[in-house]
Amino acid sequence: MPWDIQYKNGIYLPQIDWWLDAQKPANRAVVSHAHIDHCARHKEIVCTPATARLMRARMPGKRVEHLLPFGQAEQLTSDTSVTLLPAGHIFGSALCLLEHSQHGRLLYTGDFKLHAGLAAEPCATPQADVLIMETTFGRPRYVFPPVEEVRAALVKFCQQAFAAGATPVFYAYGLGKSQELLCILGAAGLPVMMHSETFRLTETCRQLGLALPDYHEFSADKLPGHVVICPPQSRNASFLRKIPAPRTAMVSGWALDRSTVFRHRCDAAFPLSDHADFPELLRFVELVKPKRVLTLHGFAADFARHLRQLGIDAWAISEHNQMELPLLGPPRPAV
Repeated sequence: MPWDIQYKNGIYLPQIDWWLDAQKPANRAVVSHAHIDHCARHKEIVCTPATARLMRARMPGKRVEHLLPFGQAEQLTSDTSVTLLPAGHIFGSALCLLEHSQHGRLLYTGDFKLHAGLAAEPCATPQADVLIMETTFGRPRYVFPPVEEVRAALVKFCQQAFAAGATPVFYAYGLGKSQELLCILGAAGLPVMMHSETFRLTETCRQLGLALPDYHEFSADKLPGHVVICPPQSRNASFLRKIPAPRTAMVSGWALDRSTVFRHRCDAAFPLSDHADFPELLRFVELVKPKRVLTLHGFAADFARHLRQLGIDAWAISEHNQMELPLLGPPRPAV
């Protein structure tokens, strides 16, 4: 009997009555990580200890928490076990592996990446019968440059800004990307200040055991000589007005799109991502060896269509699939 998999603001599995990353409050949900678009005020959750602590910091409230360390299998229902494995996305992020005596092995990725980061656990690649995977960068044009090149470019941007009498300011998501960026800058000996909200989340990660270089909460009085990390800001935001001569850069996988600099009205953009690019998405499928793939988010239909061209049973679950029809030859003349 196959898995019954439904998509409606998250993945719902009616056979076991559990959700995966439900975006609206649910009775019972597995939460892959603490980004707001992957969690809600559920009554009962399964997640890693780090995700639970980060959720408390971002989404206070009462809920039943089942904290599951990486690699430890637990019974989710009487006939279904759950194992959480590192997803490589942000600190504490997890793949969810479900094993059922009749339905087989189902792997749900949440957000993930294969390339090694400095602020997240390395991604696991367990085999499964059914794979539900996020496909944010699911088009062939999204191929990230080598990480070391991007890291070197980030450091050079800072050095050039300081040489010009400017303050380098990086726009980065507060949880995940900011800690990765901090590790890169710290390794280069660059002092870092953080926006108050980014600082708060970084403090939580540090308390959870993530090894981080020195950093400080933003202070205009002590700013000279520091790099600033903050959430994306408008050019006239009050926070930016506290920074004399800011030289701004967006840090995102979407930096591969030329429009990123104009869209965020920044001086530069760097393609450092906590998601898998197109080759990594393909590699992940190759390693998991699923019989069926369901894609969601980003370019889900495009990536599923590409997999079908490779002979893999794959369909987008979060959007409509364009059906391929065989090409018809010219009409035959009447005889």
